[in-house]
Amino acid sequence: MVKIIFCDMDGTLLTSENKLPEGFDEMIAELNRRGVLFVPASGRQYFSLLRSFEKYRDEFLFLAENGAFVKYKDEEIFSSPLDKDMTREVWAVGEQLDNVMRVYCGKKDAYVLREQDKPELRTELDKYYTRNAFVDSFDEIDDTPLKISFFDPTGNTDKNVYPKLEHFGDKLQVVLSSNNWVDVMALNVNKGVAVKNIQRVMNFKPEECAAFGDYLNDCEMLEAVGYGFAMANAHPDLKEIAKFETKSNNQDGVFVGIRRLIAYGLI
Repeated sequence: MVKIIFCDMDGTLLTSENKLPEGFDEMIAELNRRGVLFVPASGRQYFSLLRSFEKYRDEFLFLAENGAFVKYKDEEIFSSPLDKDMTREVWAVGEQLDNVMRVYCGKKDAYVLREQDKPELRTELDKYYTRNAFVDSFDEIDDTPLKISFFDPTGNTDKNVYPKLEHFGDKLQVVLSSNNWVDVMALNVNKGVAVKNIQRVMNFKPEECAAFGDYLNDCEMLEAVGYGFAMANAHPDLKEIAKFETKSNNQDGVFVGIRRLIAYGLI
């Protein structure tokens, strides 16, 4: 029986208009009645997830920063910080990239250079990093680094950003989180590793876990659970490794998948 559901946010649970699907509260009430724990699992900041699920802050387990930071009932379950010297090296790469915003994602805040405070970048920053601050230099930041993120407004991170970071691959985890975002984390940190840590700490077996995702940063998460669903709008490579496929994020695909699990007596 499934006891915990891990769910990506953008392109998965949220619609293209960045909204929760209709009937979300009713579905969560049904999962609660059946004793199933719901886990937003995202590259977003912890505080961004709290903004989306304020009424559930004491109910949900939150897997944030692509698995680098996990909290339950506002208590840290575990985290996987970046080495500060390596963080500085990655941060410096941004100086070579035109019109690409870099975000230092810490436990307390998300930090961006003041020179990058532009309307088109701030909109994206506020969307994913509710708690943010602008600084004049890297040296001003006094916070535990969890992730460095790069935002390319052109939507071509695979060409403009990722190739500039690939050489860190033997020391750090470099992952395409969407067409616009590349995330850099400590080596072997991803949503799948976070799921396995949660399974260990909270005594869940893989076959008691389900997960929903749409992009490459969800691959390891789907592989770590017994019931991994790729959305209809998912990246082709994710569909290749997913055990199941459901409808798109604009067709309540997560709910469709959950109802399938219920119908088969798995929840």
